Amino acid sequence: MSTTEFFHKYHGLGNDFIVLDRRQTGVDVDAQTAQWLCDRRLGIGADGVLSLLPSETGMARMVVHNSDGSIAEMCGNGLRCAVKYLVDNSGEKPERIDVETGAGLLACVPGYGADGVAQVEISMGPARLVEPNLPSGATQRPFLDEPVPGHAGLRGHAISMGNPHLVLLDQPLETASRLGPVLERHPDFPERTNVEFVRVDADGLTVVVWERGCGLTQACGTGACAAAVAAVLAKRRPAEDWSRVRLPGGDLFIWVASDLSDIRLRGPASFVFTGVVPDAPGR
Repeated sequence: MSTTEFFHKYHGLGNDFIVLDRRQTGVDVDAQTAQWLCDRRLGIGADGVLSLLPSETGMARMVVHNSDGSIAEMCGNGLRCAVKYLVDNSGEKPERIDVETGAGLLACVPGYGADGVAQVEISMGPARLVEPNLPSGATQRPFLDEPVPGHAGLRGHAISMGNPHLVLLDQPLETASRLGPVLERHPDFPERTNVEFVRVDADGLTVVVWERGCGLTQACGTGACAAAVAAVLAKRRPAEDWSRVRLPGGDLFIWVASDLSDIRLRGPASFVFTGVVPDAPGR
């Protein structure tokens, strides 16, 4: 790179991101650069890159690059990290900010601690059961507590939180590493899918997520939302109440409207370190 660029490392429950503030240039990173930056041996290392670009409607527009270079429409953990970066570096303490995402303009409410933003509550918008990124057609309608085609014994819910999810209630968590990569590329999902393996507990949910383009991660905000929605649809958890969703990296809290018109996510965001983006190999 011809000029010095700083990166900022953040994580949400161990789901880690490289934040690049490109609101001045408006230039996003390409897939190859995102892959290299996320490489934990040859690059900086992360589950994804968050490019912050100029927005006419929000404080910034967030573009999420997965570690394989693909783009995700939305990332709940990433958005909380982006909000922490934006607010902590603004010199102000707003009650709310809006951030433009691939899933629309989302309202974010920061919660403050001794080191700035400690947690963020996000209105994630509606959960949808019929979307172009979900199974469609007479024989490929969204799975709603029905067997997953081609996988005998699996029953799932197809849910879009802007990005696609296949939620498997009561599927053993230890099967995630084996079934996740297969189901991610299920032919009924035109853009691949995230896959949630969910255990319903007395006080909430325990979830392991195979993330599209990343693999197993410590936490997934949209995955936690999709899991909570599926539990409400199956009448395993109450609507319009906060549900604890335990992920490998820690707990998120999800609120689901009874008509699925609004899903809210609440969880922490943490700063790790800042550094200079080195020159990419071969450039």
